Amino acid sequence: MEKLKEILSYVVIIVAVVLFRTFIATPVMVDGTSMIPTLVDNQILILYKLNKDYRRFDIVVVEHKVHGEEEKLVKRVIGLPGEYVEYKDSKLYINKKEVKESFIDVETEDWSLAKLGYLEIPKDYYFVVGDNRGDSSDSRILGLIPKKEIKGKIKFSLFPFSRFGKI
Repeated sequence: MEKLKEILSYVVIIVAVVLFRTFIATPVMVDGTSMIPTLVDNQILILYKLNKDYRRFDIVVVEHKVHGEEEKLVKRVIGLPGEYVEYKDSKLYINKKEVKESFIDVETEDWSLAKLGYLEIPKDYYFVVGDNRGDSSDSRILGLIPKKEIKGKIKFSLFPFSRFGKI
C-alpha cells in the first residue's frame, strides 16, 4: 500500500506538469535573428497559452507551415482584424493613421496590405512581423496568420540571464 501511494504521487506530479505545459505555459527558444534587438537567437522564453486576446505589439509564437514544414515562429502582432496596415517611409500606418513603434529603430521597406490582396485584415487573422525587418519571414512574405496558428503570448525571458525578466 505504501508503494502504491508513492507511485500515485509521482503519477499525479507528472500529470500536473503535462497539463501545465499543454494548457498554461511552456518554454520556447528563439531560433534566428528576426526579433533582434528585442529577442536574440537561442533566447529561452515562457509562452503563456491561456490568454487568446491578442493586442498590437504583443510578442507571440506562431505555428505556421514554412516551405511545407511546420515551424514555430516568434513574431510581433502589428495588425488586428478589421484594420488596414501600411508601411511608408519606415513608418507604420494603421487605417491611415501613424502608429509609433518605440521598440525598434530600423528601416522598414514600404509595404501595404493591398500587396496581399486585402482591404482589411479579416476576422480571426493577424498581421505579424519580426522586429529585425530586414531579416524576417513574416506576414509580409507568409501572409496573414490565422488566430488558430497563434499558440500564445511571450511575457517572460529565462535565458540568457542578462535578459532574464519580463518582456
